[in-house]
Amino acid sequence: MIKILKYGEVANADIFARVVPEVNVADIVADIIKNVREKGDKALYEYTEKFDKASLSSLKVTKEEIDEALASVDEKFVDILKKAAANIRKFHEKQVRNSFIINDENGIVTGQKVIPVDRAGLYVPGGTAAYPSTVLMDSIPAKIAGCKEVVMVTPPMQNGKVNPVILAAAAIAGVDTIIKVGGAQAIAALAYGTESVPKVDKIVGPGNAFVAEAKKQVYGVVSIDMIAGPSEILIVADGKSNARHIAADLLSQAEHDKMASAVLVTDSSSLAKDVQKELEVQIPSLERSEIARVSIDQNGKIIVAETLDAAIEIANEIAPEHLELCVDNPFDYLDSIRHAGSIFMGRNCPEALGDYYAGPNHTLPTSGTAKFSSPLSVDDFVKKTQYTYYTKDALAKIARDVEYFATKEGLTAHAKSAVIRMEEGTI
Repeated sequence: MIKILKYGEVANADIFARVVPEVNVADIVADIIKNVREKGDKALYEYTEKFDKASLSSLKVTKEEIDEALASVDEKFVDILKKAAANIRKFHEKQVRNSFIINDENGIVTGQKVIPVDRAGLYVPGGTAAYPSTVLMDSIPAKIAGCKEVVMVTPPMQNGKVNPVILAAAAIAGVDTIIKVGGAQAIAALAYGTESVPKVDKIVGPGNAFVAEAKKQVYGVVSIDMIAGPSEILIVADGKSNARHIAADLLSQAEHDKMASAVLVTDSSSLAKDVQKELEVQIPSLERSEIARVSIDQNGKIIVAETLDAAIEIANEIAPEHLELCVDNPFDYLDSIRHAGSIFMGRNCPEALGDYYAGPNHTLPTSGTAKFSSPLSVDDFVKKTQYTYYTKDALAKIARDVEYFATKEGLTAHAKSAVIRMEEGTI
């Protein structure tokens, strides 16, 4: 049963604390990465057979497999995928940054170019559930950014095929290359390249602890979006909230993973008790009730705060991945929310809208990192370079200033490079 605590009975830093399995993930992942670097495709085939129980003849998904998947997925779901893709595209197109140029002084031009990374790698989880939503959320911003190639990795089913809904989403989103491999070995393949897997410039997408650790270990060889932890939701709700709705929203994250964390912060003791009871009603009816049960019992909490304002400050301190603001007039509180991955406003905005359909991205910072990082966006698939141009006359006007500045730092070669053209009479 979920715990009810008064604010102050547990430190804010511990509200999303989880029961963590004692597994030496780092060493296991390091061995996997080393093996993939040395053996390439051979290691990928071996790991796929070992972990996914799938014997493959090829790692790449063929056009025929994609066409077969599209034909097998019901038309209603394909239509919904297309609608969701349109919403995601509409939202992310607003994020596009433009290059700029400044030339408002005679003889001086400075500017910045915004350039997409050449090749983006997308990790799409498999395992206990299929996530076509992640395909859309990760690939559409990459395409909008202008990446030349989008490479998706995802574990196959035991029959050696990729879940058809994953392939359908990939086709709708315009993914260029699909590889049947998951886990830390997939991250290693994207980072270093193999005979079948092209080396990418950036890896994005959520995964389990092994995937997260692999992303951490290959960072620097490639860029990554973030080190994502287990899913989490924090709901700020007042006493007028519907306990059934709140319980359902908490469980929408609890069913992800036994390590997921679902937290309610409320100013109402009666709502806290009602939600506690309602969770016990709803959990047995879930298909993934075993997962949700462990998540709620081990990592779930209800925190009773003195006021709604205090509840919001608790949310800011925790900086949750998903924050639901279940109050009247939620926009009155929006400016008070400083730290959250994604905010869901009002009583009719369950977090699931963000997972699938609304448009804002669902790849979000976790474990308090929303205090300094952002949701996945078009910005994740571009880099910036800057440029400077001076004419001879423009350099002559300021060369002595640069020389003086450089000498103050003790860098005489810098200073000389600024004035040598003057000394030689070339300016």
